[in-house]
Amino acid sequence: MKTEALGATAADKPLDAMRIERRAPGPRDVQIDIAYCGVCHSDLHTVRSEWGGTLYPCVPGHEIVGHVSAVGTEVSGFKVGDSVGVGCLVGSCQHCPACAEGLEQYCENGFVGTYNGPTADAPGHTLGGYSQRIVVDEKFVLRIRHPEAQLAAVAPLLCAGITTYSPLRHWRIGPGSKVGVVGIGGLGHMGIKLAHAMGAHVVAFTTSEGKRQDAHALGADEVVNSRNLEEVKRHHGSFDFILDTVAASHDLDLFTALLRRDGTLCLVGVPEHAHPSPSVAQLIFGRRSIAGSLIGGIAETQEMLDFCAERGIVADIEMIPMQQIDAAYDRMQRSDVKYRFVIDNATLGKGPA
Repeated sequence: MKTEALGATAADKPLDAMRIERRAPGPRDVQIDIAYCGVCHSDLHTVRSEWGGTLYPCVPGHEIVGHVSAVGTEVSGFKVGDSVGVGCLVGSCQHCPACAEGLEQYCENGFVGTYNGPTADAPGHTLGGYSQRIVVDEKFVLRIRHPEAQLAAVAPLLCAGITTYSPLRHWRIGPGSKVGVVGIGGLGHMGIKLAHAMGAHVVAFTTSEGKRQDAHALGADEVVNSRNLEEVKRHHGSFDFILDTVAASHDLDLFTALLRRDGTLCLVGVPEHAHPSPSVAQLIFGRRSIAGSLIGGIAETQEMLDFCAERGIVADIEMIPMQQIDAAYDRMQRSDVKYRFVIDNATLGKGPA
């Protein structure tokens, strides 16, 4: 089935309109007409091959929301018209220990990403949500219970939401926890909202004084300018958990010093260049940990969506037509968005914006 899409044919080419082939739904497949797709920094890195290994043509997009338009004969969990989402994963081996535990993102045989992953479909790798429709195995389709009017703002939950929810749940954040969130961007703003909703005392760290009021509005109880060492030192040895969302190389010692004994600094951003080596003494003498976390499994992503629906949590977004994607990428690199771009997929194939 031919589908309108937006993608790149090379790392140094702008994204452009193209027609791609989607498979007809198999017995366990769900076909989704895409309404909105969030724009993730991973999209930009992949399109421009900044991480290497990009397969072209590349159609990015893994924060997908829309409506079911067809189902396979063996599909029982979804019907035509349902509001659904697709996140970063569309496949995994389903038989390794990680998959058996519902941790498909850690599949020991390699998960299949929503774009740039291996597939038998043409052209041999997956093509993502900057398109009119997508066909996905029902195991990797998520039910959306938010009101229809919030659908666009739900899209970033499929990556930014689960990337921050999963570590907060894994480290059992709740009432009585003191949580730091480093960086107030696409990931950080969701981290603040979710930690606040879980009942934690939330401290936001930013290098931008102009984001102080914004952080409070998102749910932060306190805001610290991490360039102001006096402000930082007031929190020495007091955090149970710090979620570091910054995807640029920076000094981790500044934050490990703020952890209590047995506290954890969790990294969810992948920097282009390695962080400076942290002080081992700070870890040893406080039994502190530096950890990482990768998105979340399908069951946990559904749990996150239900948690957010019950509490009215969505991302703060700026809607754009598909034709403005290159400008959005440039703005995203300058952190000039509050806090996530979302594409209106109805603008596909409509010519210049």
